[in-house]
Amino acid sequence: MTETSASFRRMNPRALGAALQDARRHTLALFDALAASGYDRAAQVPHLPILNPPLWELGHVAWFAEWFVLRAARSSQPGDAAGPSLLAKADSWFDSNTVAHDTRWALDLPAPGTIQTWCCEVLDAIRERLAHTLDDDAALYPYRLVLAHEDMHGEALLYTLQTLGAAAPAFGAYTPQPPAAGEISFAGGDFLLGGEQSRGFVFDNERQAAPCRVAAFTIDAGLVSNAAWLAFMRDGGYKNPRHWSASGRAWLMEHERRAPRYWQRTGEDWHTLRFGSPVPLDPAAPVRHVSLHEAEAYCSWAGRRLPREEEWEFAAGAGHPGFSWGQLWEWTASPFLPYPGFSADRYREYSQPSFGSCQTLRGASFATPPRLQSPQFRNFYAPGRDDIFAGFRTCAPNDLYGYRKAD
Repeated sequence: MTETSASFRRMNPRALGAALQDARRHTLALFDALAASGYDRAAQVPHLPILNPPLWELGHVAWFAEWFVLRAARSSQPGDAAGPSLLAKADSWFDSNTVAHDTRWALDLPAPGTIQTWCCEVLDAIRERLAHTLDDDAALYPYRLVLAHEDMHGEALLYTLQTLGAAAPAFGAYTPQPPAAGEISFAGGDFLLGGEQSRGFVFDNERQAAPCRVAAFTIDAGLVSNAAWLAFMRDGGYKNPRHWSASGRAWLMEHERRAPRYWQRTGEDWHTLRFGSPVPLDPAAPVRHVSLHEAEAYCSWAGRRLPREEEWEFAAGAGHPGFSWGQLWEWTASPFLPYPGFSADRYREYSQPSFGSCQTLRGASFATPPRLQSPQFRNFYAPGRDDIFAGFRTCAPNDLYGYRKAD
């Protein structure tokens, strides 16, 4: 494991400096790939609720880092930063609290070269300040926050490339591994939901850690494969309404989906689009770009169910050699809700606005930097999203469903 791939949650100042530089190189390379297809110009970017104009996203990443580190903001509330930005008008362009999503296509942003230069100036100033920062959780909190934020936006830029059908950089290449076969039975037991939180970085939606008891359950060792999905389709899975929830049927009618997003059929052969290029469908690879609604319909057809997020965390933390994760984000049966005792951190809008309207995903994807991966990480998206790098695994249907607080 390299210095920049170790968990960001406990990185010291030297490792954080290297990781911040690595993240910025990654961000700029992704932006360059989008620019090569003309998407550095907002006018060329479709108005879609699932993405941002790439030039705005690049500026937002630099603004966020400057806001919380160089400007020492107490929170994400407008006006809570100390001093102005290095770039005039940056607050009026890149503050996601005040710049509505639909307006980001019409902003009179500086030229890409100007924003890229500002990105470099911000990073240089942050690394200089970091070199004189104590190796202390409180002091390093804003640096770890902005690193995680940039890594998440890096993954978002990669699925923007996929959505727009643009070629990805070489590091976006991914050779899927066949999912582990079979099932794993866990006897259940007590564990600390949210993990040990006495030191290091913790996202607000992971707190408060609490002892939980999980009942015995049986879970797939790996993700559902394309071959299994093809069997679902060939048995009329998309056409049989009894496999779909009411919201799933509404989603299906709206999108007229008959196969996962990006699948295309030529005669008897299936292909899938990967960054704009057709690739023969690999039956052994995990199915990806499926929504929660599709995952639930598959489970109904197969006589299975999705795991609850606490079951997934228990399995991932158990150290079982057969439980593999990290290829794709995994839908769970759990709505995205706060743990008891939740309070928002400095980045107040990270979690709270999404409680109740999104579903929890666990794990990581091939596009998630290793330093961000954790069994406790709670990702969250609207149930209809199928543009993200997401798949799922299933549980046996006769398991006791849920968990309760340990006595």
